[in-house]
Formats: sequence, C-alpha cells, structure tokens
Amino acid sequence: MRLGMLTPSSNTVLEPMTARLLAGTPDITAHFQRLRVLQIGLDPALSAQFDTGPMVAAAGLLADAKVHSLCWNGTSGAWLGLEADHAICAAATAATGIPCTSATLALHDALAALGARRVGLVTPYVGDVQAAIVARLAARGIATVAERHLDDPGNYSFADHSADRVDALVREVAAARPEAIIIHCTNFRGTEGAPAIEAETGIPVLDSIAVALWGAMRAAGAPTAPLAAHGRVFTLEPDDVRPNRPTA
Repeated sequence: MRLGMLTPSSNTVLEPMTARLLAGTPDITAHFQRLRVLQIGLDPALSAQFDTGPMVAAAGLLADAKVHSLCWNGTSGAWLGLEADHAICAAATAATGIPCTSATLALHDALAALGARRVGLVTPYVGDVQAAIVARLAARGIATVAERHLDDPGNYSFADHSADRVDALVREVAAARPEAIIIHCTNFRGTEGAPAIEAETGIPVLDSIAVALWGAMRAAGAPTAPLAAHGRVFTLEPDDVRPNRPTA
C-alpha cells in the first residue's frame, strides 16, 4: 500500500515523522512530492501557493508511483475553507483517478467521528490566520474554547519550536476541558507528545501529521488500527470515508 503525500516545500517535520509512524507497518509506505510553500498568511499572494494547478502537477508525479491515495499534507483549508481543499482533491482525482483527501478534510472527518463540538486549538500561526481558522470552525458549529498560537509567519521556522513547547501549549488548552484538542500544522512538533497527553487528560489530541496519515490510509483502504499506539485518531472509522483503490 503506497500513500502519496503532497508536501509543502519548506516542511522538515512531516516526512520523518510520517516514516516514524509507519515504521511498524512495512507494507504501508508514504511517498512525498513537494510544492512551493514558503510563508503562511492571508495575503492573496500567499494564498496563491495553494492553487490547484501546482497540486495537480504534483499529484501527477505521485501517480507515476501508482500510489493508492493522495493527501494534501498541508493545512491551508483550515483558513481558506474546506471548499478550497475539496477543489484540490476533486482536481487531483479527476487528473489521476486516485482518491484524495487533505489534513484539514481528515480533521473534520475525525471531529465528526468523535462528535466533538468544543475544541482547543494549537498552531504556530500569526493572529489573523488563527482567527480565520476559529471562524471557519465556528461556521461548521465547532466552538474553540481555548487556543494558543505563536505568531510565527513560518513556514520553515515552524519546525524550530520544540516538542516540549508544543506539548506545553496543548496542556494549557486542555485546562479548558475541550472535547478534542487540534494541533493544526504539519511542520509542528506535536505528534510524539499527543498520545501521552491523551492518556494524561482523557482528551483526544488530533495532531495534523497523524490525522493526515489516518485520512490517507482510510482513503487507500488501509487498516489504521495497527497505529493506535500513536493516537486515538487511528481507532476512528467514520462511515463517510470510503476506501477506493486503484490497480497496483
């Protein structure tokens, strides 16, 4: 089973962490194609980094490896809106015939599976991006009861924040007792600490690297339960995610 990951060019956390998550399942491998993403903000020039054209070109290259699913492994849909990610995935699937999801679409699948409507949110983003994410969640009936962000325009610099710092932010929002905690950035070091914080607080922690991998595996028809030690998300099986495999 091969998973195709559409990857921000300046991301240095996603690839090694995804490989680490998959280390115990050698029959499932992740394959990465990069497209240019250098900074995060609401300026139209920065939003253009996430146009469908480069995504489809990258998806075409991954299709050469006969991957069984595609995933836009960035979080732009969180502030641009789910319709932006739906458009990317529709275009990528139309061009390749391969099912596609994204980190943000998978997040909403996970929130629906959990029935979570009160969330905590942790990101490295600047304030106006964070506010846009909160507004997009609210528009879908999901209240952000606690949030932390680091006012970092990134994207490369997001990886410079230590795992200990990310874990501390997650524990701060956990104090508000949300129904789930979202760590939303695939170049942020929240993946390894999430399972321990889940055990400590009893709150599901939806780290975007783990969530995107879960979504990609579900789209490919791969079982996710073998990765349950890496977070509760891998135990979720929402009915609206259908396996759809191309010919190997």
